[in-house]
Amino acid sequence: MSMMRRASICLLPGDGIGPEIIAEAVKVLEAVGSIEGIGFDFSTHLIGGCAIDATGSPYPDETNEAALTANAVLLASVGGPKWDATPASAPKPEQGLLALRKAMEAYCNLRPALVYDALVPASTLKPEVVHGVDIIIVRELTGGIYFGEHETREGVEGAGIDGGLGEFAHDVMQYSAFEIARIARRAFEIARGRSGRVVSVDKANILDTSKLWRKVVHEVGEREYPDIELEDMLVDNAAMQLIRDPRAFDVILTENSFGDILSDEASMLTGSLGMLSSASLGERTPVFEPVHGSAPELAGKGIANPLAQILSAALMLRHALGEESAAKRIENAVRAVLDEGWRTVDISDSGTDSSRIVGTAEMGDLVVAHLS
Repeated sequence: MSMMRRASICLLPGDGIGPEIIAEAVKVLEAVGSIEGIGFDFSTHLIGGCAIDATGSPYPDETNEAALTANAVLLASVGGPKWDATPASAPKPEQGLLALRKAMEAYCNLRPALVYDALVPASTLKPEVVHGVDIIIVRELTGGIYFGEHETREGVEGAGIDGGLGEFAHDVMQYSAFEIARIARRAFEIARGRSGRVVSVDKANILDTSKLWRKVVHEVGEREYPDIELEDMLVDNAAMQLIRDPRAFDVILTENSFGDILSDEASMLTGSLGMLSSASLGERTPVFEPVHGSAPELAGKGIANPLAQILSAALMLRHALGEESAAKRIENAVRAVLDEGWRTVDISDSGTDSSRIVGTAEMGDLVVAHLS
């Protein structure tokens, strides 16, 4: 008899609806694990606002140690008005999220944008444009203009709004060949498991960083991934093409600031933030989380949509644990539930059968029931 595979998962429920939706992800993971022969060792720890309340820190040392020693981190959401109202100098829940990513050295952000057939009407674009869209954006997460030098100077001659003395600011965009090569490899590896196509987005007609980006991406592709089809696209054109013909894309590779914008644009193709998962991968423990926030107005009501959290668990199975079969089981179950017309409130509309609108736990139960 073969040994059961085991994985240690650090659970960070966070704030708002976090504990409710992460409970459903655990339920689904345990169910798929029993089918696939995977055992999970879950441990739950504090992050965000609840961590501030309990320890004074949004990212306690104990949480950091647990994350570093786990096989993967499954995070829900942090934040809420309770902590927004505290003084500017006080710790903020979002600082916990940034500290986690930094501690895990997470340089690669994955943002899938998948349009489910059953949710095509939810998109603001025409059905024939978004039907069948299945994109994954691979965004460099620790370099570029967000992490370059930032400076604001006062009293600069000619900088004032009237041409006199005034303020002047600059932000430096910078990348090394090493940083570009490691994120390119991630994109090429992901493409090998999909259609074998990568679109690399840059602004190489203007920016030196983009010229280096394009050069290094091509060097890595030609040397190490000759089987992958690589296309370059300027970021302004990419933004336009994502709306004009999103099905032309599969894997999009891009730097930090461009990826920040394009991933939010792509998320709107799907019509619902409640369905979007993400991953932050790097040198240490990978982190998986839904794109949406903590929705404190829904907390404790049992109506929050757990599907983005459940799909984040599927991403975890695929990208952290190498459990492709289990990941597909979850994704197929979610698709089947939606195809049968089951909805949480946030993804229902005037055409939804009211008897098929369910709560958080019921949606988790439905996904479990459709695992096969």
